[in-house]
Formats: sequence, C-alpha cells, structure tokens
Amino acid sequence: MGFIHRKTSKQTRKLKTLLRLAISRVAVARLPRLARKSIATSDVGQLLALGHIDRAIHRVELVIQEGNMLEAFEMIELYCKRLIEKSEDLENPSECAEEIREAAAGLMFATGWCGDLLELLFARAILTDKFGNDFAS
Repeated sequence: MGFIHRKTSKQTRKLKTLLRLAISRVAVARLPRLARKSIATSDVGQLLALGHIDRAIHRVELVIQEGNMLEAFEMIELYCKRLIEKSEDLENPSECAEEIREAAAGLMFATGWCGDLLELLFARAILTDKFGNDFAS
C-alpha cells in the first residue's frame, strides 16, 4: 500500500519557498539588531555611572525598540514555520484552521512593518490571492 499524497499547487510551493527564504533572512536580520541591543544596554550602564540620565533614557528607548523588533522577528519566524508545516491546508483557504488564518494575517500585517524582509511582500500577494482581498485588509 502506498501513501496518498495531496498535491499542492504551484502557488503554494512558491509560498513555501518564499517562507523558507524569509526564515533565513530573519536569522540574518536578527544579528545586527542583537548587537545594537547589546551595545545600547552596556551604554546605559556606563551613562548612568557617569550621571548622564537624559542620554541613558534615550539609550533605554533604543534597547526597547530593538527588543520589540527582535520579538517581532521571532513571531514572523514562527508564523512562517506554521504556514510551511500546514501548507497542504492552504489549498482550500475557506476550510483552514484558525491558527493558519492567524499566521497568514500576522504575516500580511508584518509585511508593512518589516522592510528588511522582501520575501514577505511576495508571500503577501500569494496569501491575498488565496484568502481574498477582504482578508488582506
């Protein structure tokens, strides 16, 4: 007895490829942000030791921004992995589980905020074709 494999469309295969590329690009984009966060964190300690409170506050804001972006990258990576794992379910978007719809919506939203990840722009177009313009809005 053989296994029955569900065929995936060309569009879904392209989406999986784009999501894999996005995951690798997230790993690359994460490195400079980690470095900036680490440097800014050490700067805060030095500035406070020298009594430069205003400059330390500015650095803390930078640490928070970098931390938020790193968390966003982590969520994007998780959404990409979830869509790759459940790609067969994308063939019939009207019957997709809520977790897949959430991952698709999250990636579509992230596209506008992450200019570093061009693959998400193309993935958004494919997801819009699959789920419709109403879902993309």
